[in-house]
Amino acid sequence: MSTAPTPPVAAALPSVWRQYHALTKPRVIQLIVFCALIGMVLAVPGAPTWAQVQLAAIACFGIWLVAGAAAAFNCVVEQQIDAKMKRTAWRPTAKGQLTNGKTLTFSAVLCAAGSTVLYLWVNPLTMWLTFATFVGYAVVYTVILKPLTPQNIVIGGASGAMPPVLGWAAMTGVVSPEALILFLIIFLWTPPHFWALALYRVEDYRKSGLPMLPVTHGSEFTRLQILLYTFVLFAACLMPFVMRMSGWFYLVVAVALSIGFCAYAFALWRNYSDALARKTFRFSLIHLAALFAALLIDHYV
Repeated sequence: MSTAPTPPVAAALPSVWRQYHALTKPRVIQLIVFCALIGMVLAVPGAPTWAQVQLAAIACFGIWLVAGAAAAFNCVVEQQIDAKMKRTAWRPTAKGQLTNGKTLTFSAVLCAAGSTVLYLWVNPLTMWLTFATFVGYAVVYTVILKPLTPQNIVIGGASGAMPPVLGWAAMTGVVSPEALILFLIIFLWTPPHFWALALYRVEDYRKSGLPMLPVTHGSEFTRLQILLYTFVLFAACLMPFVMRMSGWFYLVVAVALSIGFCAYAFALWRNYSDALARKTFRFSLIHLAALFAALLIDHYV
């Protein structure tokens, strides 16, 4: 009886690397690093010097490493929950492709490497702020808040709003009011963004046992909260112009994007459908990316 040939070890390596790469939640990390980069750019008046470009690149790398570590740690904590949800059931930890030991080791190595890079080649303030963000997301939000309160997204949003502050601190060594304005925008953007997702994934969250707002308070209440948050976010998006961080180009883009987000939220509040909730969620991603891109362009116009 013949047996199938054993595949070479080299052929299995890409699959393993893809599994570890998936643990870092690449799409989320890209947005984190992008927002941190915006903070770096806005912290430097005019065109950056070559030394500042190098510093920004090193800081982005360090922040990417620590953010990836937090994402991997999150996969371990939530592997049972992930396995119950269609949106996350594909993750290597949820499928049992990577053990908890391997994932935690991977997370620890990334966190240590990123913290070392930031401490030695950027500045200690950025390292401590980034590490605090890791603890805030991986422990305070994931372990404590997320399974206990429907306000988990609101409170835990502070960790997700930190990237521009990290970027600003990396370039200046301080946390200024301008950096806190960028923090406020992301902090207020987070609840309507995630609640729109939770609306059309409500059954997944119900099965997982997580007390997301649509599960605990229902669709109508959640949709009202989304609408109210978009109104407050609209005001926050005007603050860079009011504080003279940006000019008219940013203002026009911010107003257009904010009107669009409010319009989606209003339509969702008046006449709900899963399709509209999906569109609102997708537009929220466009809103934040385009808003920060406008800040970047306006800085050099």
